Amino acid sequence: MTIPIHYSEEVAHARADGLPIVALESTIITHGMPFPQNVATARLVEDDVRSAGAVPATIAVIDGLLHVGLEPAQLDALGQANDVAKLSRADMAACIATGGTGATTVAATMIAANLAGIQVFATGGIGGAHRGAELSFDISADLQELAQTPVTVVGAGAKAILDLPKTFEVLETLGVPVIAYGQDTLPAFWSAQSNLAAPLRMDSAVDIARAQITRSAMGLSGGQLIANPIPQDDQIPAEVLAPIIAQALSEAEAQNVSAKQVTPFLLGRIFELTDGQSLTANIALVRNNARLAAQIAINMAKLTVQDVT
Repeated sequence: MTIPIHYSEEVAHARADGLPIVALESTIITHGMPFPQNVATARLVEDDVRSAGAVPATIAVIDGLLHVGLEPAQLDALGQANDVAKLSRADMAACIATGGTGATTVAATMIAANLAGIQVFATGGIGGAHRGAELSFDISADLQELAQTPVTVVGAGAKAILDLPKTFEVLETLGVPVIAYGQDTLPAFWSAQSNLAAPLRMDSAVDIARAQITRSAMGLSGGQLIANPIPQDDQIPAEVLAPIIAQALSEAEAQNVSAKQVTPFLLGRIFELTDGQSLTANIALVRNNARLAAQIAINMAKLTVQDVT
């Protein structure tokens, strides 16, 4: 049995012509912000990929069919749909098998991208170990996916609401390369800097592309996380965010928010407490990541194993 994949017209042409493609997730459309801002943002991110010289492929499951690239009408419809599932590794196949509709998280987008032969994926930030994970075991499937699926993921680090030291410790244990782009510290999503030293640093898209190709040539499983800092002019400094995040976490605990409801609750409260600044920063960092991902995809398409050995 093979899983049928429906490619948008743009993506189908790119595949036929051997053009660089960048995968994009769809949870930003269905779970990230309200309509019509969600669709407008998704289109901005797609246009950023195009302007940088690559082809965007927004991924979603619609009526049981895996779509790699969405037509404009499909993007509009998804942006207004209700009760769209949020898909990860555990439930993606079930959604397809039962004819459901779902938006892809980081893990699910990586799976779909790999099935479609796409090697680079741009997102906002990955999931990770939640605070208190040593007791709750609340750790995102994104981390295991990075360890086993050969896709380079460009994000602004892990979401700052998480336990960042534990998140990156898990990635180290799993053997996932974490590469800071252009700086020696890891970014913290809305903030360009954190107090965490970057395990690896690279300053060019071509080096990042070479690193993934070399991993594959060595038979090493998994992808790599490119931690791309939000532009300085768009960031919220970590010292400003720290008390806001602490307040949101305290409220979540007081209201017994748990499991899959934790992240949306925290992001919602941080949006309110920053008077919407967190969402503005989120949009800026996603667009910044899309531009870098396009550069990496372009270089990956040019390189061969012989070029890097």
